[in-house]
Amino acid sequence: MLTPRDTRDLAEIVASAAADGTKLELSGGGTKTDFGAPRQSQIVALRQIAGIVDYDSAELVLTVRPGTSLAEIDALIAAEGQMLAFEPWGDPAATIGGTVAAGVAGSRRVTAGSARDHLLGFTAVSGRGQTFVAGAKVVKNVTGYDLPKLMAGSWGRLGAMTEITLKVLPRPRQTVTLAARSITPEGAYAVMACALGSNADVSAAAALPTGEVLLRVAGFAASVEARCVTLPRLLAGHCSFERMPEEEAAPLWRKAMSGDAVHGDILWDVHLPPRYATGLIKALEPLGINWSMDWGGGRLWIGTDERGGQVRDEAAKLGGEAKLARAPAEMRAHIPVFHPRQSGVAMLEQRVRRAFDPAGVFVTGRFMEDADADQFPA
Repeated sequence: MLTPRDTRDLAEIVASAAADGTKLELSGGGTKTDFGAPRQSQIVALRQIAGIVDYDSAELVLTVRPGTSLAEIDALIAAEGQMLAFEPWGDPAATIGGTVAAGVAGSRRVTAGSARDHLLGFTAVSGRGQTFVAGAKVVKNVTGYDLPKLMAGSWGRLGAMTEITLKVLPRPRQTVTLAARSITPEGAYAVMACALGSNADVSAAAALPTGEVLLRVAGFAASVEARCVTLPRLLAGHCSFERMPEEEAAPLWRKAMSGDAVHGDILWDVHLPPRYATGLIKALEPLGINWSMDWGGGRLWIGTDERGGQVRDEAAKLGGEAKLARAPAEMRAHIPVFHPRQSGVAMLEQRVRRAFDPAGVFVTGRFMEDADADQFPA
């Protein structure tokens, strides 16, 4: 395992790998090692490239190095009454670099957006071993290509970020979770759709396999209180709601956004139009699945012991995509982790990747679709 101390170290490691054909896999806290196909590659751990570079709370801008832990960042900005809007979640060892590279976003994504919407700029080392800068340390920036949108969710296949600039937001003065219980999948979707489509400004909506539906209301205290009166009246035709103490609500939200609420050897992360969520659940019932919904039904976590691709096939029929979030190594070895792309999209992704990494330094075999894309002419 290689552990560069700074950007210069990292650039030398990548340039050397490009010259001799070594494959490098970037790692932060190592919490997502089992995501993707089994592979043999040289690990480059970025945990020593850590620390706060700059934090301007008045301008709502934070610049950090990738090895900085999520816990450290949350503690820093919480002391200023602020938060990361995309609600990142992860194991205790999770880092901000790995979180952004994986495009992680929690239940608030349905209203606040994902990591890509809050990544203002970055410094990175490309597959050529060259340092480059993209974006800016300001919220309003219209200069050049919007490479931060490209880097977020790239899983380290375009370059290794060494500095990350994020937009932060004020933390709500008050947050309340309203909960309903013993709701069917169809009822859960109807409730979430009604709540999110109302003027009650619900910031998150999720449903758990145990029948709970969770609605989050946040903002100034007077506004929150008024909306907590309005919502139960609005939804009275569906079910009754009660306030849930924060110490009870927090672990349930964590389960909803992470997939921890479902069990099974196989875990699928399905994104699809929310109105089709209950249809997918019904189609997959013969597999003995269990599920949870987030993003108002736009994300489904599907737990199963079925080791084929039926979940992905059924999701595709409904206009969705299924990502293989957890599976035994033998399954990950022959089923791509990401939903297969159409040929035109795959070709475009290939050309973008080659522009940043022409020697394929970061193509480790973790993502089999990368090898498939390389079958297309450049």
